[in-house]
Amino acid sequence: MTLTYRDLLLSAKKGELIVKNDVIRLLNVDYNSDEFYELLATANFLSRTEYNNQGLVFAQIGINAEPCSANCKFCSMGQAHYSLPVTGRRTINEILSELDLLIANGINDFFLMTTADYPVNDFMDIAKVIRKRLPDSIKFVANIGDFDYKTARSLQKIGFTGVYHIHRLREGIDTSIEAETRINTLNAVRDAGLELYYCVEPIGPEHSYDEIATEIIRARDYNVKVMAVMRRTPVKGTPLYEKGQISAIELTKIAAVARLVTRPQRAMNAHEVTQMTLIAGVNQLYAEYGANPRDTEVQTEKNRGFSVTQAWNMLWEAGYDTTKQ
Repeated sequence: MTLTYRDLLLSAKKGELIVKNDVIRLLNVDYNSDEFYELLATANFLSRTEYNNQGLVFAQIGINAEPCSANCKFCSMGQAHYSLPVTGRRTINEILSELDLLIANGINDFFLMTTADYPVNDFMDIAKVIRKRLPDSIKFVANIGDFDYKTARSLQKIGFTGVYHIHRLREGIDTSIEAETRINTLNAVRDAGLELYYCVEPIGPEHSYDEIATEIIRARDYNVKVMAVMRRTPVKGTPLYEKGQISAIELTKIAAVARLVTRPQRAMNAHEVTQMTLIAGVNQLYAEYGANPRDTEVQTEKNRGFSVTQAWNMLWEAGYDTTKQ
């Protein structure tokens, strides 16, 4: 017997396993229907209760702006369509100066990001210095190219607590990276005992609910504690620029469904930052510094990137507890 939409929401609320066809049903809800607002309310209720209404702010520094051979068709730093005005790498002193500011403003997790080609040994050398500066209360997360189990264990020994890594939508089609390569890295992260941070991204108007549901279920299968969804930012000069962007309300709907289906234990994020998603189960926002694949400025904090203060204020505006920052 097929469940009604409301019964499906109730099933998700109870933590029952939602099969792919039902994930697609949840995604297909009409914005103008009562069921749409019941979807948002259900996701919102879960985050407010299961996370004790706690808001979280994560921060990321991109430490290099260089052409990348992965040639992702949505990224400003793809080798074939590099869109930033200059190239370069941040010095360790620049990184530490920015890190001190982030810590002073109050962050929960810190991400260190590079392009896929950045030498992993150089990354580890920088990370060792940063780890000494980073309080134990702040989780340390790597956002780098693909790697094996041995590298995962090395990251763990340095002091990384987690890794941001995903199988992107249309991996191997909109990127030059094989899907198997991405999955092997996901498995290495899991097998090494590092926390996996996952995101369904970069979502564009051309992506089907079937594709999106597949990635939501993949995240659930990895039992992620921190989940996210991200809409693609059209970056002028990139091959996917003309395909445009999904609306904020569509991102909000996808965030709510991902929150229900994956049941992340710690946080739910939607990116880039929009106020609307904060009534749909999103309790975590990102502050971003340095080079960024969704920006044509080398210092995204001066353009698209949110500051830590802005992120905390937006969470406060949405009624989340920001006293533990």
